[in-house]
Amino acid sequence: MPSQAKLKVKKKQVQALVDELRDAKSIVLVNYQGLSVQQDNAMRTVFRENGLQYRVVKNSITERAFQALGYEGLEDAMVGPTALAFSTEDALLAPRLMRQSTEKYRRLSIKGGIVDGKVESLDYLIKLSYIESRETLYGQLLFMMMYPLTAFAQVAGQIAEKGEKAGVEKVKDVPVSVASAPEAADEVAAVTE
Repeated sequence: MPSQAKLKVKKKQVQALVDELRDAKSIVLVNYQGLSVQQDNAMRTVFRENGLQYRVVKNSITERAFQALGYEGLEDAMVGPTALAFSTEDALLAPRLMRQSTEKYRRLSIKGGIVDGKVESLDYLIKLSYIESRETLYGQLLFMMMYPLTAFAQVAGQIAEKGEKAGVEKVKDVPVSVASAPEAADEVAAVTE
């Protein structure tokens, strides 16, 4: 039976982990067995640069912390060497970076996880990991919103250029021949694609 001093130390470790994980938007449990020290250091560097926390903690301490936080159903994931990757900022960060790491380091594997306070299946975590970052999604949305305006500006520029070549001042005076109408339609289609 452990001494009172050891129990006190373990209780402090559990409480420290509970405090760290309490505000986590997502937690991913991984098997890190077989990674070299260089691989582990490189992976941790990427995690730090992106704001992802990564801890290797004894399973017994992690299990007690999960119990204190009310997370159930991760018993199978807590077998063997287990590390925790978690983010307090972005729910997608831990699944995305861990999936990218498992693709780079084949010995690393995702065992389970928690997203927004709910224990999720491995399939769900993998699907979630393919969602792009918020910044990327904002960029794609902005592009989609700006595209029609950009295409319109390009077509208007081509019409103005054609008017200059024809020597007219108003768009309505630009000559359109039957032979050039399909070409103009092709040009507009090419610009809008």
